[in-house]
Amino acid sequence: MNIYDISKKAGVSIATVSRVMNGNASVSEKTRQKILAIIAETDYTPNVFARGLGLNTMKTIGLLCADSSDQFFSRAVYYLERALRASHYDAILSCTGMELETRAEYLKRLLAKKVDAVILVGSSFIEPVASHNQYILDAAAEVPVIILNGYLKAPNVYCALCDDGDIVSQVTSVYLDHGKRDLLLLYRSDSYSGRCKLAGFKNAFAKRGLPLDPRRTVLFNGTIAQARDKLLAVAEQGLFFDTVIAGDDELAIGALKYAKARHLAVPEQFSIMGYNNSQLGVCCEPELSTIDNQLSFCCSNAVAALMSVLNGKPAPAKTMLSANVIQRGTTTLFDTVRESGGL
Repeated sequence: MNIYDISKKAGVSIATVSRVMNGNASVSEKTRQKILAIIAETDYTPNVFARGLGLNTMKTIGLLCADSSDQFFSRAVYYLERALRASHYDAILSCTGMELETRAEYLKRLLAKKVDAVILVGSSFIEPVASHNQYILDAAAEVPVIILNGYLKAPNVYCALCDDGDIVSQVTSVYLDHGKRDLLLLYRSDSYSGRCKLAGFKNAFAKRGLPLDPRRTVLFNGTIAQARDKLLAVAEQGLFFDTVIAGDDELAIGALKYAKARHLAVPEQFSIMGYNNSQLGVCCEPELSTIDNQLSFCCSNAVAALMSVLNGKPAPAKTMLSANVIQRGTTTLFDTVRESGGL
């Protein structure tokens, strides 16, 4: 059964059937009820693509993320899909990996499916070389582009992100102001978020006129076990550190395993701050202190901005959220700081 059969059985034109399915008011109630009864009787489901052509919308949003098995990305996709569904939109997910060419190709494929907009999940989509972001600008010339946890200033591009640089600067400042100088930043990937975290770490030292050994900023991509081994290698090369500020909770768990391998008591001898407030933080002993980057709220803001744009209403090009520190068992300073009105 298709729309042609429905029109023939109802004795009306295909255009009339289409108007009924699209909610057009210019059809008499008697004709409308007749067509709806036939649709119900035959259990007819209109083809989504064909219907989209008539409505000029597919009610579908394309999601691009590097790796849906990653804790941060999987949670973000869940929050985004839930918010889109509440707004009566479907989602198509593509996992791109980290290669620029692959990302550009997957984005092109999503646009070919006539999606209404695209959400880029994660700051790694924003390249430090401006020309490498051209494929995003080209997409924004066709549909709205939302960037989660990254920022790119361009027409028809809307960004929702956490102020990663500010919170890392604040956390680093707490340690420095309590006399702790032997800090190490272990961060993952040269992404927009990673670059902001690095800048925040450096800024805290610079504000206090303190020198920063470049060995104390470690750019590293790897597993939990590999993060442990990386820190062991750094220590073996002669750098002393008693505090790790990690770019995500997975790296922070690697730091916890490093402490165990070195027989360091946590938090008495060794302090660890994670990032993202993932489930990993409560699956270890001691439980992980971490930075909560408000991911659920960030995703809700991203979808709210998108719905405004799709409905022809104004939306902010950049929505910046503040993060919170959650102190558990791998740090000791931050409850005291809160009591004195900080963080």
